[in-house]
Amino acid sequence: MRVLPLGDTAAALEVVGGKGASLARLARAGLPVPDGFHVTTDAYREFVAPFHDRILAGLDEPATIAGLFAGHAMPEESAKAIMAAYAALGDDVPVAVRSSATAEDLPGMSFAGQQDTYLNIRGPALLDAVRRCWASLWTERAIAYRTRNQVSHDDVALAVVVQELVAADAAGVMFTANPVTGAHDEIVVNAAWGLGEAVVGGQVNPDSLVIKDGRVAEEGVADKTVMTVRTPGGTAEQPVPEERRRLPVLDHAQAVRLAGLGDRIQRLYGTPMDVEWAARDGELFILQARPVTGLQQEVEEWNDSRRGDYLWTAGNLGEAIPDVMTPATWSFVQIFIHEAMSASTMPGFDLVGNIGGRFYMNLSATVSVARALGMGSRLAAVEQVFGRIPPGLDVPMVGVSRWKIIKSVLPMAVRIRRRVAANLKDMPGFLSTARRRNEELRARIDAAGSAAELAELWERELLPYFATSCQMLEAAGRQGGATLVWTRDKLRRMMGEVAAEAMLTGVNADGELASLGPVTGLDRLARGEISRDEFARAYGHRGPHEFEVSLPRPGEDPAWIDAQLAGLAGAHADAGALLRRQAAARDAAWAEFARRHPRKVAAMRARVARWNAVVRDRESTRSEVIRAFWALRAFVLKAGALTGHGDDLFFLPVEEILDVLRGAPPTRVAVRRATYERYAALPPYPALIVGYFDPVRWAASTDRRADLFDARGATVAAGDEVTGFPGAPGVVEGTARVIAGPEDGDRLKQGEILVTTLTNIGWTPMFPRAAAVVTDLGAPLSHASIVARELGIPAVVGTGNATMRIRDGDRVRVDGERGTVEVLPSRG
Repeated sequence: MRVLPLGDTAAALEVVGGKGASLARLARAGLPVPDGFHVTTDAYREFVAPFHDRILAGLDEPATIAGLFAGHAMPEESAKAIMAAYAALGDDVPVAVRSSATAEDLPGMSFAGQQDTYLNIRGPALLDAVRRCWASLWTERAIAYRTRNQVSHDDVALAVVVQELVAADAAGVMFTANPVTGAHDEIVVNAAWGLGEAVVGGQVNPDSLVIKDGRVAEEGVADKTVMTVRTPGGTAEQPVPEERRRLPVLDHAQAVRLAGLGDRIQRLYGTPMDVEWAARDGELFILQARPVTGLQQEVEEWNDSRRGDYLWTAGNLGEAIPDVMTPATWSFVQIFIHEAMSASTMPGFDLVGNIGGRFYMNLSATVSVARALGMGSRLAAVEQVFGRIPPGLDVPMVGVSRWKIIKSVLPMAVRIRRRVAANLKDMPGFLSTARRRNEELRARIDAAGSAAELAELWERELLPYFATSCQMLEAAGRQGGATLVWTRDKLRRMMGEVAAEAMLTGVNADGELASLGPVTGLDRLARGEISRDEFARAYGHRGPHEFEVSLPRPGEDPAWIDAQLAGLAGAHADAGALLRRQAAARDAAWAEFARRHPRKVAAMRARVARWNAVVRDRESTRSEVIRAFWALRAFVLKAGALTGHGDDLFFLPVEEILDVLRGAPPTRVAVRRATYERYAALPPYPALIVGYFDPVRWAASTDRRADLFDARGATVAAGDEVTGFPGAPGVVEGTARVIAGPEDGDRLKQGEILVTTLTNIGWTPMFPRAAAVVTDLGAPLSHASIVARELGIPAVVGTGNATMRIRDGDRVRVDGERGTVEVLPSRG
């Protein structure tokens, strides 16, 4: 029994292999499978019998095994049977010749791609294609795969499936359960032009459609640059004609019809399936089906980049919220944005988003508003806050007319001005009582005796307190916006970079700068001026992950204080000494200013004092918002304790937490936890994102960029030079220490140069050890700039590519005045 018809009832796994058995099952079920036949494992065993022992003896030499297959002729009876079955298909019919191993397409192991496939084979060339398929059972890759999966080499055999080659004008892959989210009620179809090999092999970015409840729920039309086509000698890749590249391959009716076939196949097998399909003149064909292996726990997609072709940035607030957020945290952040950024309520604009669990801001909206108001020339001020937009990057605009923007913005601006003015009057009183109010509120949360009491406490006290904290930050951030940008620029023109930056320091002199609080507080604790309890009460809410409510605050962990004190012991100078050194530089710069511009000293001192006050207010109110997040964490923990659901509640938004407090059961906790863990396992995403961004696919790419992802293609080349904003002046040479997160901060030794993606207040205790600071993200008003400037440490921020171009241990020269970082030749 060397050959069997495709749908023959004798086409079992041991006879026709996994792929063949599956196709036989599909054919018998009446599914549209191209006609063909099987070359059975009997034919294979007959062929290898003369040299089977030599195969097993040569497993370490696959090339020798290949020679054995090439050197033996196919037995005459097998050759006759194969050619007779081929002739029955028609006159010189082009066929696909596919390997089908007996250990293949099984529920636990797919073995996909381990053996060979040959397309567009005709006539006598079929015999050679069958023999090459047989030989592919013994390639180095196939041998290694079986070894890893503990499949005996002595037990395997190879059948071959020969099918009429569909002259496909479109093809692709279909998953009857969503392979990304694990959702069993979604069918995902990938589609591209031509034969399906370009999709299976990953040479083309296909269209992607999600079909749910009998309709297309999501659709992504890709720029399909290549396709696989038939040629006289087999197949080849060729460019897709320009007019078809961005056209959808399938219309919605075709996609739904294909999903219907997928549903039939899944019901036939009783498990989610991975299906290869093709289409010719609108007719659909099933080419292969195998069980989906390693199907993920069902997850959700947290991805606001689907909203439109916008430019998203992780700068500014993204630096303060650097982590993948749990659903509870994201729901609190949304309240924060609503109260602290009134512009976020403007209809038609998505000013913030959650992309793969991480916080991003929509620069397309900001730039669109600026241009609509005739302020395009002032967009440089946007970069001072959010970081640099690469030269040549075309910023996509939001789809809102200029008139609608003006109509929305002007009334809103008046409302914001009034609200800010009122809140600025209340700010001193708020700041003077904020810590005490927070401590009292956390105590009342802890004392709540029932779920109903806690829910009522949220509505009556916690939510209003949180909203007020956010509104105070908005007021502080909107005062003196021009002062922050233009004062610095004016001083630089009058005095040069170094003197200007020195004159702008001293924010900490007239009242504590919140960003420096933890490090100066540690100094005082080390000298015995304050107790550990006093330190924890004053600064225990600040840390590297301070927005994420599922993580303990530093003040909850006594070991954190010990670790920070140990880090200070390794610094080349304490914060106090660095501040005194910078004060001397500041006095010298002011003296030089007085010598050059004697009549402008008083006015400039007043202007700089205003700068310092604005910076201090922004930092103080931000600190109190973070203190409020400590109370929010206490609320979720108490809700988990009172309801018996523990930390499961961190995976619910606050609205659902309140429902649980009122007696409803929590839902989708496992799905959301799995989603969070999936995203949290990925590296930090690019600083700038344009268009739809798939974090999982990006993380798997070998050429991923940390600075920019542009769904439109590589519109801006990755720079080789490391340049950014002058964060704080000074020139330093030293060893670069590339650090992924503050938890690895002990790797930074005294006098080394800290190179990282971003810093926030949780990194501040490292600064006294650093000779300089270099970041991918940041702007002149970012944390790294402000703290480095106050401590007199050179800094270059917002480079976009420092962690891509600088390797751990490189010797580098940091020029904080010019904003450049140069990798130096090795001394060895």
